[in-house]
Order: sequence, then C-alpha cells, then structure tokens
Amino acid sequence: MNEDLLRVEDVAIEFCIHDSVVRAVDGVGFRVRPGSTVAIVGESGSGKSVVSQAILGILPKTARIAQGRILFADPRAPGGSIDIATLDPRGERMRKLRAAGISIVFQEPMTSLSPVHTVGDQVGEALALHEKLPPAELAARVEDMLARVGFPDPRKAAASYPFELSGGLRQRAVIAMALICRPSLVIADEPTTALDVTIQAQILKLLKDLQSSLGMAVMLITHDLGVVANMADEVVVMYRGRVMESGTRDDLLRSPRHPYLKALLRAVPRFDMKPDERLTPLREIRPETGHLLAAREEWPAGADEAGPLLRVEGLTRSFLVRKGGFFEKRTETRFLAVDDVSFELRRGECLGLVGESGCGKTTVSKMVLRALSPDAGKVLFNDRGRVRDVHAMGPDELFAFRRRIQFIFQDPYSSLNPRMTVAESIGEPLVIHRIGDEAWRREMIAELMKLVGLDARWAGRYPHSFSGGQRQRIGIARALALKPDILLCDEPVSALDVSIQAQILNLLKDLKQQLGLTYLFVSHNLAVVDYIADRIAVMCRGRLVEVAPREALFQRPVHPYTRALLAAVPDPDPDRRLDLGALMEGRASVPAAWPMPFRLDGTEQAGLVDLGDGHRVRALRGATAADILSGRAA
Repeated sequence: MNEDLLRVEDVAIEFCIHDSVVRAVDGVGFRVRPGSTVAIVGESGSGKSVVSQAILGILPKTARIAQGRILFADPRAPGGSIDIATLDPRGERMRKLRAAGISIVFQEPMTSLSPVHTVGDQVGEALALHEKLPPAELAARVEDMLARVGFPDPRKAAASYPFELSGGLRQRAVIAMALICRPSLVIADEPTTALDVTIQAQILKLLKDLQSSLGMAVMLITHDLGVVANMADEVVVMYRGRVMESGTRDDLLRSPRHPYLKALLRAVPRFDMKPDERLTPLREIRPETGHLLAAREEWPAGADEAGPLLRVEGLTRSFLVRKGGFFEKRTETRFLAVDDVSFELRRGECLGLVGESGCGKTTVSKMVLRALSPDAGKVLFNDRGRVRDVHAMGPDELFAFRRRIQFIFQDPYSSLNPRMTVAESIGEPLVIHRIGDEAWRREMIAELMKLVGLDARWAGRYPHSFSGGQRQRIGIARALALKPDILLCDEPVSALDVSIQAQILNLLKDLKQQLGLTYLFVSHNLAVVDYIADRIAVMCRGRLVEVAPREALFQRPVHPYTRALLAAVPDPDPDRRLDLGALMEGRASVPAAWPMPFRLDGTEQAGLVDLGDGHRVRALRGATAADILSGRAA
C-alpha cells in the first residue's frame, strides 16, 4: 500500500478568545505512512496537541480549522480518503472514525481513566459502541487485549479500578483502550512523560511490539528527543505553530539544520558531557544577586570538623495499609517504605538520590525535613558546629531549623496557591518567620525574582499567568527567601520540557555556586542527576543499593539495578538504542531476580560493601569487594 494513511496539508487552526483571534497552528503539513511512526517534536505550546485534536475532531469549542485539509485513507471505508476537516465533529461518520480508525493514548493515565469504573469496563466501552458483541465475547476480547499490553493477570486487571494499579500498568490500560478496536492510526500524546525511565523503556518496547503485530501506524507527540531516536521513522519539528524542519529520523538527529532543532539537541543532558560543559537552553537565565541576598551569615571556622552538614543514620519508615470494607473482612498490614537508609551530605555538595517511583526517595526527603517521623533512625544536622538531632527538637528549635532547610516541589502547578500573587507566595516565608518590615520584604522579593530570571514588575501577577518553567522558578525563589543552607529538590524538572529543564538545571548550578547552597536532589533520571550531582545514591525498594561519586557510578556501575537504570535512559543518538535486555524484562527492581551476590528474597542479610574511594554497593553479608569487582561472585 503506497498511499499515505494520513496527510495533513497546510492546516491552520485559530482560537477565538473574547474579541481576538489567536492562530495556534499556521500552515502545518506532514504525512503518516501505513505502519510507520512519525514523531511530532516541540516544546509545550508549539501546537503539537492542537494538531492531534484536529485530526480526532475533538478541538475545543473556541477553536476552528481556518484552512487546509486532513486527509485520512481509512482502509475499512471504500471510496478514497476522507477530509476530516470537513466532517461534523459530532456527526456519525466522525464518531465511527474515532477508535475504529484513529485512536489516542493520552499523556496522564490517571486523569484519562475514570476512577469509578473498572479497567475492563473502560477498555471495552469503545468496542461495545462500535461492535455489537455478546457479553462473553466482549469480555474475552478485553482480556485478550489486556494480555497483549502486558498485564500478568488479565482477568484480575479487568475487575480492578485504576487506583489499584501502578503508573506503568495504568498507562498499559490506556494503551489497551486505544487499541481495542484495532485502529489504523494511534496518536500517542506524550505517552511516557509521567513515567520512570525503566517503565518508559518497557512502554516504548510495548508500543513497538504492538505496532508490528497489529500493523498500525503511530503518530508520536513528544518533547523527548531520546524517545524520538528510539521510536520514530520520520520527525516533524514544530515551534510556535509552524513546522521548522522535517525528514527521516537519522537525517534530522545526525545532521540537524534548523537552529531550533540544534538548540533542542544541545539542551538534552548526556552521559558523555565534559566536566565544564553546560546545557544550552533556548533562553538562558543569568542570576542577579542583590545586596540583601549577598549578606549571608558566615560559616564559622572549624564548624566542618563537627561532621557533615547532614547525616542520616538508619532511617526506617513503614505505613499501615488497610483492606476490606462493608462486605469484606477488614485486614491490616504494614508496608515497609524505607529500610535502614544512611548517607551523608557534605556542605556545598549536591547528593543525587535516584530511583523509581515508590522506592522511598520522597519519603526519605520528608523525614529529613521532619514532615514525617521515622520508625527508627536519626537525622543529624550540623548547625554551624553544633550537631543537633532533628527529630528530637522541640517546637521552637524546629521552627528555627525550618530556616536552614527548604523544599522545591515536583509540580510547579499545584505547589503554588492560585489565589496568591507571586509577591505573596515568595514573601510568605518571610512573613511566617517575621523577617524584616514591609519595605524590606518588597525589596527582598524583587531581588529574589531577579535572581531566578523573572521581571520584578510581574510581582502582582497570579500563577496562571506564567508558564511551567516560570512557575518552577517562582518555587525556587520562595525556597531561597530564608537563605537556607540546604535545598531538598524533589524531581524539580521532571514535568518540564527539555529546553526549560536545561534552564532550571543551569540556574540551580549557578545558585549553588553563588550562594554556597547544598542540595539533596531527588530524581528518577540518571542523565539529569549526572549533570548536577557530585555524588549519587541509588535507591530500590526502600533501600540504598549503591552510593558512589558521580564519575565512578557512570564509569563502572556495579549493582544490577544501577546498570538497568543507566540502560533505560534514552539517548538522542540513533546509534545508541535502548537495550531492554539490560532491564531484565521489567524485573530490574525485583531483588529476587538479581544475580548473586546481590539477590535478595527477604531471608538473607545484606549490607553496603565498601569498594574504595567512596563507592559502596549493597550485597550479601560475606561478599568481598574483590569478588564483587572481579565479577567472580556474580
């Protein structure tokens, strides 16, 4: 079949907002061939998702297709191509085309699934609408599709609700919904953005395998050029509603011509970066430190002799899990979220805490901040030469400790109060701790905004007026208001585009240097941590499995879980494809599947073995550093 499955020709899409018209997409054109994968690449706001909405006929009421054609050659409908732009979005022909001809996998699986319906009901809904099947056959088709997308127990999964599934399984359920009617074209709108790198690699392989077995074409919408290098046949690069460059994957990634694509490639963190090499965002931020911020309390001479700035000793935390209800026997079990975690954070360094979602990273950071209390263990803080137990502090001591340590949250949207102006959000810590008068606070807020690259004239605006990257900078400014010693950064760039991510990472590096800050940087992306951290601690299932200086960890990773995380990071180089075999087919985070002497099934005793030069790895008691390094014990 030589005919293009989808052809978008000179499409323009306009939004009518109040009395003005905004052209969000202007003259976009590309093609999707049968069975191929076309990646639409660009930052948030470039028009990628608007194009996909137009193809599916689900544009918002304020939008309209002003010009162009969207030709779809539906193999099931004789008579040539259909111009989707001319169809009534609510008409019968468009309804039949959706799901059966074109379907979509949405970005966020939790919001695209109904919390009050079972997975089986939601997967089978489109099939029930398009094909009149007996209940038994419908259930069988649903279970078959759930099995195809990798559910270990399809029957149990069909009866489950979304909140009972992990993020990776929820995304698999959304993929099953999109494929249940065997469409010719699947639009995957950022299908892996919210997932860990190991789960992302599994989902990408799943899409490839399903594409091959079902013979479908994929239109992949993403800002991750590493994903593009592993998935796409052709690439279309968009910026501000226009196509900047298009062509085959190899041509564009090996020899990009447009400055925008070159800039995107320079903004992606890579493992082979030189020690002094910086990421190059599209718009660089130059921090400006004012006299109020520059006036910092000096660190006393000899205070470092008391120990590291922060010492975590044997932190353990479990949570009570209750099951059952009105019609079932109520049971209670305890889930061990953090198990005997110990590490040190030296003054002026950045320690990266890495692992998948659910491994206990955020729980550890909350216990360090004393937002949670541990079941066992200590958090010791070197308060300018005086070592203090954070969890033994009284109310007044704890209030003073809050000035020394601050938190940067993962989600820049939900971490800011929508009813507070930027000035009120940034200045709130100053008000709570009764620092300065109103005039002093206004000057300090202006300095903080300049420090993170924001115009001080925007202080009266509300969060909805800012982009995601700007909101994250507001969160950083708020965290710096009290001039803390330590910043706990919980996935601060995971929700951002690559160019904005580069902007924030560079800003954090510059602030660390200028203000003498110390970071505990929590992330699941080793490429990001490699760029910003001095030392790295890898967590799995609530335990530290490897701790090492950055160079040592990436040059000679020892633990199988660390090697799996490294192998799962997509590289924007077509010659460096993901190796799913290194992920042990999804069992990388299962201790019982690790080789000896790392394998754990809950009965063995294990601890961190010192390999020298600050490199430690978790292994069975009795394993020696010589055996681990030589590979004889593996």
